[in-house]
Amino acid sequence: MKPITKLKFVQNDGGRAAAGYRGKAGDCVTRAIAIATGLPYQEVYDRLNTIAGSERLTKRRRRKSSARRGVHKDTKRKLLESLGWKWTPTMGIGTGCRVHLRADELPNGRLVVALSRHSAAVIDGVLHDTYDCSRGGTRCVYGYFSVA
Repeated sequence: MKPITKLKFVQNDGGRAAAGYRGKAGDCVTRAIAIATGLPYQEVYDRLNTIAGSERLTKRRRRKSSARRGVHKDTKRKLLESLGWKWTPTMGIGTGCRVHLRADELPNGRLVVALSRHSAAVIDGVLHDTYDCSRGGTRCVYGYFSVA
């Protein structure tokens, strides 16, 4: 059994504080996209809320996406695909976890990784987030967006 190669971690709010926001928020998608793409936090925030404005509410979707409180998967996908990023799934229904949040299991480059109830940016094997969400290299990655 080979040893776990944990990701290096850099604390990064994606420009949230510089944009004038304070306090805690469920804005991991906004932060991750701002960090990975290099776009200003406020621009990503506004774009996500614009896309969310056209969402329909259903029995399963009782709230629209919010750049501050949480973003639905398809809203995140619309924004990143409009920026020229592509989705690479790493897990399917019933397959179990195959890719973990660690350096030797993710490709190099700029990534927005999808985790359970969270998103984060990984740039060349370095995790950029407000906290180390890797769980010591054991956290499962559902998939990731990368530059096409």
